[in-house]
Formats: sequence, structure tokens, C-alpha cells
Amino acid sequence: MLRTHRRACNLCEAICGLTVEIDGERIVSIKGDVNDPHSKGFVCPKALALKDLYEDPYRLRQPMRRTAHGWVPVSWEDALDEAGRRFAEVQKRDGKDALGIYWGNPPTHNHGLVLTMNPVFDALGTRNRFSAASADQLPQYLVSRQMFGNQLMFPVPDVDRTQFWLILGGNPLASNGSVGSGPDMRGRIAAIRARGGQVVVVDPRRTETALVASAQHAIRPGGDVWLLLAMLQVIHAEKLTRTERTQAWTHGLDTVAALVASVPPESVEAETGLSAAAIRQLARDFATAPSAVAYGRLGVCQTPHGTLCHWLINVLNTVTGNLDREGGAMFTTPAFDILGLAQLFAGGGRFARWTSRVRQLPEFSDELPNAVLAEEMDTPGKGQIKAMLLVGGNPVLSTPNGTRLDAAMEKLDFCVAVDFYINESTRHANLILPPVTVWERSHFEVAVNAVQVRNVARYSSAAFATPTQGKEDWQILTELLARVERHRSWLGALTGPLRLAASRMLKPDRLLALALRLGPQRKVLSLDTLRRVDTTVDLGPLQSCLPQALYTSDKKVQAAPELFVRELRRVLAQRADMSVAGESRPSGLVLIGRRHVRSNNSWMHNFTRLVKGPAGCTLQMHPDDAAARGVFHGDTVLLRSRTGSVQAELALTEDLRPGVVSLPHGWGHSRPGTQTRVASAYAGVSANDVTDELLVDHLTGNAALNGVPVEVLPLTQAAAAR
Repeated sequence: MLRTHRRACNLCEAICGLTVEIDGERIVSIKGDVNDPHSKGFVCPKALALKDLYEDPYRLRQPMRRTAHGWVPVSWEDALDEAGRRFAEVQKRDGKDALGIYWGNPPTHNHGLVLTMNPVFDALGTRNRFSAASADQLPQYLVSRQMFGNQLMFPVPDVDRTQFWLILGGNPLASNGSVGSGPDMRGRIAAIRARGGQVVVVDPRRTETALVASAQHAIRPGGDVWLLLAMLQVIHAEKLTRTERTQAWTHGLDTVAALVASVPPESVEAETGLSAAAIRQLARDFATAPSAVAYGRLGVCQTPHGTLCHWLINVLNTVTGNLDREGGAMFTTPAFDILGLAQLFAGGGRFARWTSRVRQLPEFSDELPNAVLAEEMDTPGKGQIKAMLLVGGNPVLSTPNGTRLDAAMEKLDFCVAVDFYINESTRHANLILPPVTVWERSHFEVAVNAVQVRNVARYSSAAFATPTQGKEDWQILTELLARVERHRSWLGALTGPLRLAASRMLKPDRLLALALRLGPQRKVLSLDTLRRVDTTVDLGPLQSCLPQALYTSDKKVQAAPELFVRELRRVLAQRADMSVAGESRPSGLVLIGRRHVRSNNSWMHNFTRLVKGPAGCTLQMHPDDAAARGVFHGDTVLLRSRTGSVQAELALTEDLRPGVVSLPHGWGHSRPGTQTRVASAYAGVSANDVTDELLVDHLTGNAALNGVPVEVLPLTQAAAAR
């Protein structure tokens, strides 16, 4: 008998509403919910693949132990006890930091994990904690902390009311926005242009977004910091600033004005690849628009100056009067006060309290940059990682120099993965503990609601009952911690059961209900309300909230944090020294990434509906660069960097700036020992086998995955060179 289940998609930040037809324990169809006030029927191909995830024969449904003869099923009791005992043994023998922890992107879309992960990780006591955040947005965290007082206080582009949207290194048609998220970005861009506004993309590649934008500037990878400095110089020199509204609650704009004075557009043509005239016109158009918002994402985040870029983007919005105003960069008022929670338990984000053991890169909010993960495993000495806990992540494919990390993981004493696939990373695990899918648990976007282009909230009930032997992710972690504590000390043997009992009482939904009753939307919203309506609740457009919402001690935006000012002075001095010495910008090819709407990092390539059709993993190159190297469209070529090489199919396109090649991330499913047959058949190659763990954002250590120096060689030439 057919029944209709309505829920939100949990695969990205857009939170599109779905209508699901179910027959017994079988999903019949998934469609966009036309009655959802947020998504209005919009849905991308990934949402339809949620059916494939639930039915996937390669998805693990019970704990598995790796043996000399292959993987064998094991009971939950035995698996958890073995994991707890082995972790405790490693920490007793080699210290607490001998245990490493890595969590990926999927946990962000799981309120049970968001509410339980950090307490569990804190109790495990290791400083060797890592996440996917330092591959994509650590600079944004630091900038928000330094400027607004809270790491999660992200300015969001008010795209539904802006007249000028400047996009730097972002592709919202593929990402559905990402830190400025919302369904149907194509329609939202069309609406901007229909009301006479402009959408301008700054990107070395003519992306899907650039194709529907008003204009594109094909910048050199890594040149964004110089573009932003030059735009600010023009705005100040031509007296286009509009700070009358913001100056009362902003500190440090004069300092920025003095710093940018020495960077006119004419001086950055080489670094940006853009003409001074184009930069000047862009600055004028932005500053004089009725409303405007500058927005940057991975293309700027994953560069050696990612933190400076995001700082200057915020400054650009501020000096033009577009911070905290309609059509500009605004802040959400989420029903779940994730910012307040971060302030209460993490002081809004702590920075550089300790550094990594080998390279001395700084921690941020208890985590180290994932660029140091491999070296912390394979470098002997006190604090060397000997065991790992992986939670919903695949670091071999998502961190720089994945080949080195792959080899390091092979030598671990012990590894446990909370995952439902045997993938490129979890194949190294001794035990895999599979959680249930989103279909068998409730869902609420605790974190992602803080970065939506509108204030929204939605609760999704489970579509199916939890299997008899099934466990949610948070249950796995809390039960694992209890075992670790029991085996680690006599005190833990007493406190572990108490902690476990408390977690079973304070289930995620109970914590969620309490948080909503205490949150900023408590007068109009509760968990009971969300359950009754069974759809997205639209809480209205973004509202002006500064300076009251700031977490800084003086309730002012810190436009010139000393940390950033010092770094910018260093960069400007370094540039001046290079000029005096006659040094020029390095020549040769550089690699950038790209994403596609049908792909979700590394974990949704096992579904035929998403990978069929034209090859998704090709090396894009401009025809002029190909001609200079004697390679042709469709050739298999060697892509080589300092860290390694891969063989990839070449796709020639004029959509790419000359001197730049592009390879999507998340592929490379040809490593032995995985059990994802569809993904293996469409393996592609891993971009992170040629990215460089030594290339990082200077301030945060965030991986600089864009602008990596590479060579492209015909296979015949590569063979001769060997």
C-alpha cells in the first residue's frame, strides 16, 4: 500500500523539500515537493539518488571486521568492545594523542552527530583531531571569529534582494550556494538579472554559473587577493565609500584604507591577469550599485591567501555600505542558535592554542589542518598517530597528497570507521561500524540553517523504523566512548556507564526540542510545531541585526584585526622584495578543482544514475596549452606535480583560462580493496594525488588545493623521460 512521506534532502545546504512515495519497505519514487515554501519543487539529481543509497547492495548493514581472509560480519557488542579496548591500549601505551580523529562533510547534515560529536571527541582526549573543514572553509571560520566574534557568524549574500552579486571562486549552480545556500540558484540569478541587476563571476573557468551571469573575469588562480586590494584602492581613491551607516559600529577601516593605498589596479595586472581598466570598472560598478554583495567560496578559500581574501571580501561589503543591509551581506536568525552554542562551549572559536607536532601549523577550535594528517602518522616520535577513528569521511580522496596519506594509513596499528561503505579510506580500518541511513532516522539541519539565504526550519521524521540491529551515528560514538573509558582506567569504568546512560536519556531530538524552546524563534516555533506542519517553515527574509548580534567585546565589527594586518604587511613586503630582486610570477601550468551538480565529494559515485553519461572526471585544458604540448582532445595524458602523478583523459575547452588545467575532486576509485562496484567502474582519478600538502593558507594551514603547479605530458614523452 502506497504512502506519501515528505522530508528534506540532507545532501547539501539547499535543504530542498521532497515528496517520497513508499510501498512497504520500498521507495517507489522521489520528487521535488511543489508545496514546499523554500524549494518550491526544485530538486537536483543527487536527491533522486537517495533511493539508490537506501537500496545499495554494497552499503554495509552490520559491523564488519577485516581479517587475513577478507571482511567478516561481527556483532555490535564484539565490535564496540574490541574498538574500545584497542583504542584504550594505544592511548595507554603511546599517550592520548596517539589516537587521531577525522570527520567528513556528511556529519554536518546529521543533528545527532552535530550535538554529540564534540563531547565524545573531547572525552577521548586527543589533540590530533581533523575534519573536512580545513580543506574548504577554515579561512572563513577564522575571519568570522576575528571580525564578528564568532566562528559561525558567516555573512550570507541576500541574493533575493541584491542588485549586484559578485561571486569570487564560487559556483552556486553546482553547489546550490554553499554558505549562502538556497534551492534553484539558476532561478535566483535569473531574477537578479530580470530586475536589472548584475551577476559577475570571478573565476579562471567559465563555470555553469558564469554561463548564466552578466559577466565573467577569468582571473589567474591565486590572484583574488590582489584584485580585492586593488578594488578597495579604487573605491577609496575615488571616494566611493559609503560608511555613514556602518562607521558607528565598525573599527579599523582607516587602517585598511592606508594598507590598500599602495595597490592600484595597474600594479596587479600580472598577478590577476586582468586589465587595470577592467578592475577599475568592476570596483566602480560594485560601489555604485543600489545594493551589492561580494561572496567568496572554495576558489578563494583554497589558496595561499584564503584568509586574506575572505577578510577583504567582508571589508569590501563594509566600506560600500553593504554589510547588514537588504541586498547586501546579511546574517541569519536560525531557529536553532548554533552561534550561541559555539559561543557558550567554544568561546566563538579558539585559535592557535597549540600547533601540530611536525610542521607547527595552528589548531582552530580543537582541530588541526588536515594538510598535516599524513605527516603526523608517518613521522616517528612522541605524539605520532598510531590509531584512527574515521567518522563519515574519506580523507585519502579529500586531503592533499592522498597517496602519502594512503601509505600512512596502511601502517596504522588500529583503525575504526563509522561508515557504511568500504571505500578508499575505510579499507584500512580493522572495524567498520555502519550507521543507519537518513531514511531510518529523523533529520534537522542544526548547522546549515545558519547559512541559508532565508530563515527557514524543517524537521523530517524517519521514513522507516530503525532496523533491529541498526544504530544511529550518535549511538555508535557514545557507546564506543563508554568502552574506551571502561578499558582506559578504573575511573572510566565508573563514569563511562553514567555518560552512556545520560546520552540515552538526552537523545538528539530531546536536545533539539530544548534548543528550539530557547532559541531566537521560540515565540513562533517548536519541535512539536515542525512535526505537525511536516514541511519547511519559512521564517522570512534576512533581517538587519548589527551591532546587537555581534559577539565582539565592544560590539563593533573589527575591520582590521591585527593578525590580518600583520599578514597583509608581510605579503606586501614579500612582493616588494621580489620586485627589487627581479623575480617574476612562476610560469607553467597550475591546477584548479571543479565540482558538478551530480557529484557530492567522493561518496555518491556508487549510483549509476549519477555517474552514467559523459565522463565526469576529465582533465580540462585550453586548446592553446594542448597545442604547445602536442596533446589532443580525448588523449590519456600524464598530470604530474611535486607529490605524484595520475593519468587522466584530456578534454579541451575554451571555457578555461590558458595556463590553467582543471580536475574535479572526489574521484579515484581504482584503489584495491574497496567494495563499491559502480564507483570502481567509473573510477576516474584523484585530484588529491597531485595536490601538495606543503601548499597551505599561511594563517590557518587550510589546504591550498587551487593553483598547484603541475605538468601535463603525453604518455609517450612521460615514458621516455623515465
